[in-house]
Amino acid sequence: MFAEERRLKIAEMINRGDSVKVAQLSREFGVSESTIRRDLNELEKFGLITRTHGGAVSTQINKLEATFNEKQDKYLEEKQKIGKIAAQQIQDGDTIIIDSGTTTWHIAKYIEAKNITIITNSIALANELSNREDIQLINTGGIIRSNTKAQVGSIAEKTIRQFRVDKTFIGANGVSLKSGITTPTLQEAEVKQAMIDVANKVYLLVDESKFEQVYFSWICDMEDMDYIITNRERPEDEMVQYKSLGVNILV
Repeated sequence: MFAEERRLKIAEMINRGDSVKVAQLSREFGVSESTIRRDLNELEKFGLITRTHGGAVSTQINKLEATFNEKQDKYLEEKQKIGKIAAQQIQDGDTIIIDSGTTTWHIAKYIEAKNITIITNSIALANELSNREDIQLINTGGIIRSNTKAQVGSIAEKTIRQFRVDKTFIGANGVSLKSGITTPTLQEAEVKQAMIDVANKVYLLVDESKFEQVYFSWICDMEDMDYIITNRERPEDEMVQYKSLGVNILV
C-alpha cells in the first residue's frame, strides 16, 4: 500500500469519530510505529487531524448525540466501576446533585450512605431511587429530552440554583485539556453549569472514550473540576497537567 493511500485510510478512520493510537495503526497497516507517526504528522500539517498523546483525533467538532438507549450498553463494565467509585465518595448526611447520563445512572445501585439528599434531572435515576426511604429525592422538573431522558430548560436550572450542595456528579461527552468539558446540546450544557455553580466539590464521571473529544456546547473549563472519575489512568504528561490545574484523577 502506498503512503498516500494509507494516510487517506487513516484520515477516514479518524474523521468517522474513531480515536486511534499509533500502536493500533501500526498493527493494522503492518508498518512501523515511526512510519505511522510520520503519517499522522503529515495529516496534521494539512489540517485533517489533531495529534494527541500516542495517537490522533478528528479536527471536526462533534455535533452528534447518541440516545440514552444507544449509550447504555457501551463501556458498560467501565461505567459500573466508575459509578461504584463515585458512590464511595458520598457520605452520610451529604447533599448531592447527580446529573442525567448513562454513567451517572450507575451511581444509584452502589449508594450505601444514609440520610442523604439527592437532586437530579434524570428521570431514569429518579425512578431508580424513588423507593429508597433513607434518601430524600428532589426532581428538578423541566422539559424532558427524549434522547437523553434528561430534564432541561429554565425550570430545571431555577430548581438547581435554589440549593447549595456538598457534591455534584456530572457526565459529559467530551473531555479535553485544551477545549474543556463539552456536550452536544446547549440546553444540557446550561443545566450542567448550574449544577457546577452550586456545589462545593464537582466530580466528572467519564469513561476512557470521552477523552480528547470535543463537542459543540461548552460546559466549563477543566479547572472547574475537582475530581475526574474514570476507568483508566491517563498518560503521565496529562496527569501532570491535570494536577497543575488542581484536578484529581480517581481510577
